[in-house]
Amino acid sequence: MREKSLTWAVVVIAAAFLILLALSTALAPLGAENAAAEQESIFQTLLPGGGPYVEESYSGEDVNISKIYRGTTGYIVETVTSGYAGDITMLVAVDLQGAVVGAVVRDMEETFGLGMEALSDAEFLSQLVWSQGDLTVGETMDAITGATVTSRAVANAVNSASAFVTGADVSSGATEWGG
Repeated sequence: MREKSLTWAVVVIAAAFLILLALSTALAPLGAENAAAEQESIFQTLLPGGGPYVEESYSGEDVNISKIYRGTTGYIVETVTSGYAGDITMLVAVDLQGAVVGAVVRDMEETFGLGMEALSDAEFLSQLVWSQGDLTVGETMDAITGATVTSRAVANAVNSASAFVTGADVSSGATEWGG
């Protein structure tokens, strides 16, 4: 009797595993579709009317740049910079003249109440818009109070994105003013 119960339990567990595997396989395309729709929505918010966006390879030497997406009116540059508590991943929109027109922090692990303010501090974030790779914390922009390292990381990300588009990142293959 005990052997029959054990066999039955194994069969039930195996059946549950197969059902979950089938569901996972069936839902994977839906997850990818949702991620693509979310990305497109973010891109349209950062660079309105700039689509369609095409991912381009980046061969430059700026370690802050991880991906490049070219649109009709500019670029979306994905950057990864080192913050106080870990990496900060951002999307920075730069028009063809090299001006930053939008930026969003996509991922960060900064200190709650300090560095995390980079996600929502409108006064801090507004300093990024219309900059052209010339941000320096303490000189051309104010840091978030108590989060100087995070503020510098965000400024570095924005400066890297602008430098790619303007050609200041000479090893990137982009030509001056608009790639």
